Amino acid sequence: MKKRTLGVSGLEVSAIGLGCMGLSQSYPPIPDRKDGIALIRAAVDRGVTFFDTAQVYGPLTNEDLVGEALEPVRDQVVIATKFGFDLDGAHAAGLDSRPATIKKSVDASLQRLRTDRIDLLYQHRVDPDVPIEDVAGTVKAVIEEGKVVHFGLSEAGVQTIRRAHAVQPVTALQSEYSLWWREPEDAILPTLEELGIGFVPFSPLGKGFLTGKIDDSTEFEGGDFRNTVPRFTDPEARKANRAFVELIERIAERRGGTPAQIALAWILAQKPWMVPIPGTTKLHRLEENIAAADVELTPEDLQEIEDADIEGEGARYSDANERMIDR
Repeated sequence: MKKRTLGVSGLEVSAIGLGCMGLSQSYPPIPDRKDGIALIRAAVDRGVTFFDTAQVYGPLTNEDLVGEALEPVRDQVVIATKFGFDLDGAHAAGLDSRPATIKKSVDASLQRLRTDRIDLLYQHRVDPDVPIEDVAGTVKAVIEEGKVVHFGLSEAGVQTIRRAHAVQPVTALQSEYSLWWREPEDAILPTLEELGIGFVPFSPLGKGFLTGKIDDSTEFEGGDFRNTVPRFTDPEARKANRAFVELIERIAERRGGTPAQIALAWILAQKPWMVPIPGTTKLHRLEENIAAADVELTPEDLQEIEDADIEGEGARYSDANERMIDR
């Protein structure tokens, strides 16, 4: 597996990471614990060194799963997790990045992850009730204590990134980015490049849509996150967004790959400091995603994608989830 460095931080990871959320929630059927552990260890065996989890996934159970899976190879991998939610439901909107909560969350995450340090700690969502300077200052303190190595943000806007970075250098921003969601290109990516911050795209396969396996008639199980997403619940949006799939299917046929591999290779071709973290519960999909690191798109392929100029149809989140996004 090729390696990449997230920004100027020196944090080196595999060119493609593994998003572990789906092993515990959001995309049923959820695998048995032993199968989830086996998948993570299979990723390690195939060269993946970058694993993404969060306190709220499960909640709590995903960190515990990742911790058990990676404990035997802890010093060979980079573990990223997140804080930022009130899991007791007592704080407004569920968001909670108060300093005391951050410190408590870090200690609990360390226990669940069975480790003495968190390699990359993200604020999961920006808390409008807590100044970002206080958040960054608290993370700076736990870094100085040796409990955390690098600081990250998720779905943060430009001004939040700048203010946080001035207090404690931000190693990486994690936000949604893919062929069908390119909003970060407008202001976020230029800011990251200016500041030397890495970018970790989540949902790089459009929550599965860019694999080509979802069409107008696809129905998701009860409890599937996509049942709340307008891009999936609106039949007209699904039909219109097939244009993305048809585009990458044409390129995949020429390159001898799959649509998913083309979608991931496109991200890798954008900037050397981008590291996508596709998630899966299936070994053959894991291997397919990992192989995308060896797919080299030509300038002609990339130009064809740009010339297609396809606009995604439908909102990417429900109104409630959208309100948590920092602009």
